[in-house]
Amino acid sequence: MPFENPFLIQKYPDLPGSKPVESAVGKVQREGGKIRNKEDRVQAYLDRLEKLILDPKKEQKTIQMAGQTRPRALSLLREMVMDKYVRVNERKMAEGAARVEERAAREMGIQAHYGEQELEQRGEIAVEDLEKSLDNWISYLSDANEPYPIWFRYYAFRNILDLSDYDKDKQEFPKRSAGTARLFPDIDRGALAYVEDRIEASKDPAQLERLKRVEQANGTPEDLLITEDKAERFAKLPFAKQYAEGIKQAGEITPEMREETRGRWVKYQQGTDPTALWASLQNKGTAWCTKGFATAETQLKGGDFYVYYTLDKQGKPAIPRIAIRMQGDAIGEVRGVADSRQNLEGNMAEIADEKMKPLPGCERYKKASADVKRLNEIYVKSKAGQQLKKEDLIFLYEIDSPIQGFGYEAHPRIKELRDRRNPKEDASIVFECKPDEIAWKKEDIKETTKAYIGPLFPGIFKALGHLEHIYTSFPEGRIRKQSIEIGGKDKKQLEAELEKAKINVNNYARHMMRQKEFTTEKKPEQADLVRLKVGDLGFNHNPTTDEIYKKVEELGLELCPAEVGPYLRLEYKD
Repeated sequence: MPFENPFLIQKYPDLPGSKPVESAVGKVQREGGKIRNKEDRVQAYLDRLEKLILDPKKEQKTIQMAGQTRPRALSLLREMVMDKYVRVNERKMAEGAARVEERAAREMGIQAHYGEQELEQRGEIAVEDLEKSLDNWISYLSDANEPYPIWFRYYAFRNILDLSDYDKDKQEFPKRSAGTARLFPDIDRGALAYVEDRIEASKDPAQLERLKRVEQANGTPEDLLITEDKAERFAKLPFAKQYAEGIKQAGEITPEMREETRGRWVKYQQGTDPTALWASLQNKGTAWCTKGFATAETQLKGGDFYVYYTLDKQGKPAIPRIAIRMQGDAIGEVRGVADSRQNLEGNMAEIADEKMKPLPGCERYKKASADVKRLNEIYVKSKAGQQLKKEDLIFLYEIDSPIQGFGYEAHPRIKELRDRRNPKEDASIVFECKPDEIAWKKEDIKETTKAYIGPLFPGIFKALGHLEHIYTSFPEGRIRKQSIEIGGKDKKQLEAELEKAKINVNNYARHMMRQKEFTTEKKPEQADLVRLKVGDLGFNHNPTTDEIYKKVEELGLELCPAEVGPYLRLEYKD
């Protein structure tokens, strides 16, 4: 029996008799399987989790979550978790956040008071922030491409539900209280790898010896080297302390080290021993999950692995800055060390780009590479006090397209640059107009208005249909308009065009298109489309579908004809 089952039972004595485990055990027994002891019961549960959440045999119905195809069971788990840990405490979160904000306002000499409407809005914001924070964990730990074993995924997720984000002053993770608006902990992939390695070392002599050899190579004093007793004590610690220790032990890439670009690439061959790769990443300040031995081993089984090491203080290429992981014969991912989300540093973009060019699969990273280089150029200009041009601001504010990076989330330099700027001043540069030619509310609109940034109002699209720039807020609230030609084809012809364009149409959509309510115009005509988010409509509560439709009509719009859907899809063939 694997060591992890006794480990989980020791951590959670009530686990073998819990309802989820009972359900999994019952299913095994109904299918003729034997359950002999507590370890078997836990294994039945872990096997069930793996099947439902990771779906290794691709047997489950799937959905789209965070832009990825995931098993449908995951969405059910997500809703249960959100209801239990987030939404049930919305009122308490709103009141807590309001008290903090009211106190901060009083300290600044401002009288602020939250009424029912403001509290409701504050609660919705708190819930949205927490859902995003928790979604990051759900998405990461349910990703079948990540190498963590199912027992460790369960262990990590069960624990972060009870923790708040890291307190840097106290160097610990505070326990969550009901109604707290503090976010869940950030994902530190390197720290997670550290925790898994040391728990496994508590039971695996080979893993213990590997850790000891790395510590010796890094100059750790003899009395501080890891031992079996230390590994066992670490395994018994609460997860919060284990994770905090992983963060403290990560090492640091200093600002001086980040300035250095000289170095060399090292290729780790597919199928070779992972020790050299794994050891080179310990205590070097990376947040890569490859810092875990099991992860490094799994990734080298999947393909070659390239690391770019820059020179350390002794002039040796030892500081890992770029990782290119191959999956089979194509690039699987590219990661950097700009932040804990593994974004690429600006001065590493050119080096990564040159290395990727001859590698299969580099095409999908062309935009990310170009965007990171452009972002770095804007950063250098901004730091030197140079004026940013219209094209720079359109890029920085992601008006035409999102900025792509190599990390798991947005590049930190985007926020850093935006925080230094005044959006109101930048708007006039982007729209090529004078500041007084931008209307910020309905009452400001005049004949010379060239752009509108403010709340939508009844009839706005008839009154301002001639304006190219309409925003609810700048830069994120852009109202996108588009014209397409519809009509002139019947339903069968539309289906045939979709098939010819190799666009997948699922059975539900096909069934909808074949209903009598799905009609098409006999003659071609132009459809002028306006793309809106529910948040653009000004509701201070979660609206019903009928309320959304009514608000849209008040704005002077009407619902799209049914055939717009297929025609619009045909516009996006990439």
